[in-house]
Amino acid sequence: MSRFEKVFGAGRKPVIAMVHLGALPGTPLHDAAGGVEAIIAGAAADLAALQAAGVDAVMFGNENDRPYELKVDTASTATMAYVIGRLRDRIAVPFGVNVLWDPMASVALAAATGAAFLREIFTGTYASDMGIWAPDAGAAQRYQHRLGNTDCALLYNVSAEFAGSLDPRSLPDRARSAVFSSIPDAVLVSGAITGEAAEMRDLESVKRVLPKTPVLANTGVKHATIADVLRVADGCIVGSALKQGGDTWAAVDAERAKDFMDKARAARGY
Repeated sequence: MSRFEKVFGAGRKPVIAMVHLGALPGTPLHDAAGGVEAIIAGAAADLAALQAAGVDAVMFGNENDRPYELKVDTASTATMAYVIGRLRDRIAVPFGVNVLWDPMASVALAAATGAAFLREIFTGTYASDMGIWAPDAGAAQRYQHRLGNTDCALLYNVSAEFAGSLDPRSLPDRARSAVFSSIPDAVLVSGAITGEAAEMRDLESVKRVLPKTPVLANTGVKHATIADVLRVADGCIVGSALKQGGDTWAAVDAERAKDFMDKARAARGY
């Protein structure tokens, strides 16, 4: 059984919901008055609403830490670990982590918290809002092995947000190559920016060349599109659609989350 199947179950199409942490200390948008306790309170409320809605898994991420960095300050990773640790006894579903946009920090955070999976950009070279982006999957996986966290599934985003690939190969060719050379547990297909949908033709073309690898929609899945997405993809990651007014930076709306999961269950037939 693959690591993906061990986390999410064989033959299932998981809905992974985002717990977007408030801006962390040291970042420009951090709420110094509220401090870390405010971050924990917001994350706790979102976690409770998502689990009540019946999501299959949650993922903790630092989407609010704009402007984003390619090498994250150690304090950010440490704070994320502290927040997750404070919430650990409330988490009733598999959970993952993502420290934007730093694979090594994400691997470290997963090991520290016992996360079942993590998401990052591990392969490719991009021209991005953060400058030239050239992650190293080999270094990240070797780091994971040194930390002894080899049960953690690695979800590779192969179409980076806020960036354009400098590789002239097509997205399906890059995805197929990444699976061969860099052994991800799943491949993620994204839109151009957080909250914007991946093109259905991109999902379809990547899944066509990777019939044996889980391929998930990574951004922009909405109530109106979840059935179409799950017809092609092996699951999805969703954040903005579950928020108040569909706003990425708002709190989770319990009713929107429940309605989304009702539609996802109907699309999956379970």
